[in-house]
Amino acid sequence: MIFRPFLCILLAAAFTCCQTPYKKMDEEAKKPMQDQSGDQSFQSFIGRLRLAVKKQDQAMLTSLMTPDFGYRWDTPPSGESVFQYWSMNDLWPILDGIVDQKFVPNGVYMVSPTQVVTDASYHGYRAGLRLLRGSWRFAYFVPGEGAPQ
Repeated sequence: MIFRPFLCILLAAAFTCCQTPYKKMDEEAKKPMQDQSGDQSFQSFIGRLRLAVKKQDQAMLTSLMTPDFGYRWDTPPSGESVFQYWSMNDLWPILDGIVDQKFVPNGVYMVSPTQVVTDASYHGYRAGLRLLRGSWRFAYFVPGEGAPQ
């Protein structure tokens, strides 16, 4: 009978010393992004993204995007998709030009164009990529905050 309380105390001590993988993943997600431009998985993702944008392949782009993909600062009208918005506003050529440029780290994102990081007065369109659960995802394509849409 004395063995059971001892075992409970021992197990409780063991579990409090363990680091949960969720805490580690949360900490990793908040760290500033290192330059990933030379990483093979990043290069592979960029290649697929550039090809999908050039072909306007909506199915492929959807598979490359985050679930909460950002494409406008305001609330979109009911039923509007990101692809409809890009077509209505003739943004496909701009997107193509942006994803063809170099991506650089900015916070938790890899962003393009580099002016987003180097020029505080840049208010043009920008694209952001992010690691999500170990996979690269297209997170946003928006104009600079406060820029006309």
